[in-house]
Amino acid sequence: MSGIGPLAVSADGLTQAEAQRASRHLSLPGFGREAQLRLKTARVLVIGAGGLGSPVLLYLAAAGVGAIGIVDDDTVEVTNLQRQVIHTTADLGRPKAASAAEKITNLNPHVRVETHIERLHPDNAAGLVDGWDVVIDGTDNFATRYVASDACTLAGVPCVWGSILRFNGQVSVFWSGHGPTYRDLHPEPPPAGEVPSCAEGGVLGVLPGTIGSVMATEAIKLLTGIGKPLLGRVLLFDALSMTWRELTLAPDPDAAEVTTIGEPTAEASCEAVPATASGAGESITARELADRLGEGTVVAVDVRETWEREIAVIPRSVSVPLGEIEQRGWQALPQTGAAATYVFCCKSGVRSQQAIDILRTRAEGEPPHPGLMNLAGGIDAWADTVDAQMARY
Repeated sequence: MSGIGPLAVSADGLTQAEAQRASRHLSLPGFGREAQLRLKTARVLVIGAGGLGSPVLLYLAAAGVGAIGIVDDDTVEVTNLQRQVIHTTADLGRPKAASAAEKITNLNPHVRVETHIERLHPDNAAGLVDGWDVVIDGTDNFATRYVASDACTLAGVPCVWGSILRFNGQVSVFWSGHGPTYRDLHPEPPPAGEVPSCAEGGVLGVLPGTIGSVMATEAIKLLTGIGKPLLGRVLLFDALSMTWRELTLAPDPDAAEVTTIGEPTAEASCEAVPATASGAGESITARELADRLGEGTVVAVDVRETWEREIAVIPRSVSVPLGEIEQRGWQALPQTGAAATYVFCCKSGVRSQQAIDILRTRAEGEPPHPGLMNLAGGIDAWADTVDAQMARY
């Protein structure tokens, strides 16, 4: 690791229990006792205890990293268990940070764990990142990734980053002064709704294990000084073809200097998509829709896929998948025979707004249809405010 060196200092020694646990590391050529002593003093902050955070946290703890911090404000849901293997059915409803901390301690009681049950944002990022040797970004949305990258830039620490969606993953190491940052890879976030959520686009359950293992490997390399880190390189993984490609990335010489921790106004994510999107049209709350569904002129149009409706559905809603609206336009809508108000629904409010935008475009210059409304927050909002028993996914 030319010109960088190990980021963790060596401990004074290993206890007999620590040495026995790490025996396969101690016998490993090119690693050995010296690297293990560095792991013992190492401090790693992991942002996100979900899909990517699960394998990262487990492998760092197993490797003997001395102190691990966990930042996550979410709770364990049943839909997480398909890929977030650090959590179990018994953890449903628990804070992910607390659940993950318990598993780490059970795996390796020599590890010191710090939990921060809060979301990373511009106001707390500097304080959370301060004092760690390496930060690992396992978050699922663009806004938080920019915040993590900026905080690491200002703190002068490397940020190991990973991303997953469907059958594909990406991994890199960002470190201002030594290589590019996340802002060099994505100078601007994509428009809201352009990147589907995992709920909409899906994710192969084993994919976080593949990408997360690489992220943990990069952290260990940085801490101990072995190998060549992914600075200036982005690994692209395709699980279907089982291939890896490498993208070379360089810092943008014209990029503005990062002096504050900023959060882009647009956000798109894997696990969570914003409740509203760009485009014309009024919105309606879930409670307002529930009160108006009895009216004969209000039609709830569900643009989700059939499998989603099998999990949760708004009563009296009509299924018209977004693909049908894209193909048939206005002809795809149920014909009411009266001046209807169409309320478009999806999981979070993004695809439903896309449906409205498509229909307005198909109007070919005609005045906007007066009865096109978007259900703000989608059925997630319905579950929050109308039907607490509705299944979530």
